[in-house]
Amino acid sequence: MRILICSDGTSSAQAAIDLGGLLAGPLTTETTLLGIAERSEDEQPLRDALHTQAQSLRQRGVSPDIVVQFGEPVLQIVQQTSNSKYDLAVIGARWTGAVGHYWRSKRTYEVIKAIQPPVLMAIGERKELKRFVVCTGGKEFIEQAVQFTGKLAAAVGASVTLLHVMAEPPAMFADLVRMEENVDQLLQSNSELGTNLRRQKRELDRLGVPAEVRLRHGIVIDQVFEEVRPGNYDLIVTGTSQARGLLRHYIMGDFNAGHFEPSECARSRRPSRPAKTSSNALEGGQRIVWQAVGT
Repeated sequence: MRILICSDGTSSAQAAIDLGGLLAGPLTTETTLLGIAERSEDEQPLRDALHTQAQSLRQRGVSPDIVVQFGEPVLQIVQQTSNSKYDLAVIGARWTGAVGHYWRSKRTYEVIKAIQPPVLMAIGERKELKRFVVCTGGKEFIEQAVQFTGKLAAAVGASVTLLHVMAEPPAMFADLVRMEENVDQLLQSNSELGTNLRRQKRELDRLGVPAEVRLRHGIVIDQVFEEVRPGNYDLIVTGTSQARGLLRHYIMGDFNAGHFEPSECARSRRPSRPAKTSSNALEGGQRIVWQAVGT
């Protein structure tokens, strides 16, 4: 496995350094620390900062290769991930304010959409990674994310919750809701949802990862917030697409950054099929989004 950690040499990149170290150490993975200087006068301060950050990684048992590029950051990250294959890219995310389409730096979202490997967006600090949640639409599209999450969870000794959000049915179907909320009954059923969730949980069990399935009803984004706030999760995994437009910015700005501010989240993303605004809205076929939640 190969991990790319992106840094601009500033203190805001430290969350990405720390989070990358939490994963790269147990995984004993090949790690690249990428720094990008936009101006020539930034080169030496950047190199000094990268050497300091590399030292903090070495304290976690990670020996990174330091690479310095010059130019526009998003383009340089795209070029780096195109020239070399990485299994995960770790980036920081600056808070820009809860206004407009971007609650984090616009470049953060551009990187998530532009590069092929899964992206882990680090916000805040986290001392350990022990509880992961995967937002699954109950389809096969998210299974690549489940497998990858399971490998990371196995390496760091974390548990995984598979979270599925169903649409809220009319009150007249209250009995159906109660039946759907019976996780054991659902997992034993032959329904498409039950079959897929059972297969996803079985994959985690195979990797030796403690796993549970949780079901909720309502608006997807709202219910994910309700699950995560009291759940003390360290890593949130969702799908996304590389499609552009206001709807995608809303979902990414709202779900990936805004509402997790009180607990400071770190999230990871990976390319996917265009998502629907339903229970599949956070599930992707080719792309994973991760966010590690910091204190």
